Amino acid sequence: MARDLRGFIKLLEERGQLKRIKALVDPDLEIAEISNRMLQAGGPGLIFENVKGSPFPVAVNLMGTVERICWAMNMQHPQELEELGKKLGMLQQPKPPKKLSQAIDFGKVLFDVVKAKPGRDFFPACQQTVSQGEELDLNTIPMIRPYCGDAGKIITLGLVITKDCETGIPNVGVYRLQLQSKNTMTVHWLSVRGGARHLRKAAERGKKLEVAIALGVDPLIIMAAATPIPVDLSEWLFAGLYGGSGVNLAKCKTVDLEVPADSEIVLEGTITPGEVLPDGPFGDHMGYYGGVEDSPLVRFHCMTHRQDPIYLTTFSGRPPKEEAMMAIALNRIYTPILRQQVSEIVDFFLPMEALSYKAAIVSIDKAYPGQARRAALAFWSALPQFTYTKFVIVVDKEINIRDPRQVVWAISSKVDPCRDVFILPETPFDTLDFASEKIGLGGRMGIDATTKVYPETQHEWGAPLKSDADVAAMVDRRWAEYGLADVALGEVDPNVFGYDMH
Repeated sequence: MARDLRGFIKLLEERGQLKRIKALVDPDLEIAEISNRMLQAGGPGLIFENVKGSPFPVAVNLMGTVERICWAMNMQHPQELEELGKKLGMLQQPKPPKKLSQAIDFGKVLFDVVKAKPGRDFFPACQQTVSQGEELDLNTIPMIRPYCGDAGKIITLGLVITKDCETGIPNVGVYRLQLQSKNTMTVHWLSVRGGARHLRKAAERGKKLEVAIALGVDPLIIMAAATPIPVDLSEWLFAGLYGGSGVNLAKCKTVDLEVPADSEIVLEGTITPGEVLPDGPFGDHMGYYGGVEDSPLVRFHCMTHRQDPIYLTTFSGRPPKEEAMMAIALNRIYTPILRQQVSEIVDFFLPMEALSYKAAIVSIDKAYPGQARRAALAFWSALPQFTYTKFVIVVDKEINIRDPRQVVWAISSKVDPCRDVFILPETPFDTLDFASEKIGLGGRMGIDATTKVYPETQHEWGAPLKSDADVAAMVDRRWAEYGLADVALGEVDPNVFGYDMH
């Protein structure tokens, strides 16, 4: 697959997963309304070729299903993502190999790191057209406004690239930006993110922070930038590891930063420490409008782009959304790393309906009393991205954690709320979570839904019900004889059991 956005679009088109819309559409509300309906239906990616107020087409919903996320990662099935997680786990906590096979595996990973080193492009496609100074007008970019209560137009899938003024190490993040004028935008990032740290360092030294925004990049690079795994590697190296070869980078025209050479559009500018403007409100992943916050102001002085660039975008909101599909893929990548951190964990799942990180279901191979509580506490501290997980439900390894009916059964049949529910009050929390009494400070709950062992319980646990093996085998053999050969015994529509799922 070509390592740029156009190559991915071509792949989706070849596989019947792309629709081109030629009718005139408005980037203000209309594009998001159409896209949201397509996301809810699990439909194809969209390219709007005739966008009001801009000569550029808009691509959206390209990563709107887990299948398409896998394709972006050069894979076919979500399970393959766990192999990538194993590779990253080896780099995060390398252990001396005890067998020749382990040494060979680690050697292969190191070779992959060498292959993943970024390349250089001195005549990049992203600089085919250059606009500077008064020629620069951000309004030519067909930024969308997704919800009627949103404060303005936004960029959502841009790679925001900054550099540590002390070490020179770059950071690549995916942050929301709000249009403020023809050459300014505010950037919304959490204080713990790399860009915010770089801005604080620049402020300490009395310097402006240089910023580049790369729009319309290979979705695989977006996945790498969205992966908050604590490994001392750059996002460019991550992307190379994800894709199997290095990302070609190009030096910006006016700032000392590098961007993917095949980006569709690149914006170059600076942030003056302390210069802020109100940002928001905007519809957020929680399903509500966020608040208004003073956010750093980026002043842009250069825009470069390819011939006939394509603007790639998305928007947040209650799932399903593209960010939720990305989170499902990242869940698979995290799994081997989490097992390495917490050995008793067999599997874990972050349900999309729980906003992809608010609730986690963890299965363990239980061996001793109190182990479920230990696993929950270890989960919260294992990786930074689990800091804001409100609920951790721990079940036995026999439970299919991706089947909500099995999880609800485990909670209902194995939990005594007095004994098996524990709450940690007033812990650091997500400022976008309005459920907390105090913004930025909230509680978290662990639920032990495992089978209890002594001394967790003072009585014998009932034996689980199961079919007689011999009788079950006989019924399998005689199924057609009963006249039931035409009755399918596969996955059942849950609506026949009283659910209302559409």
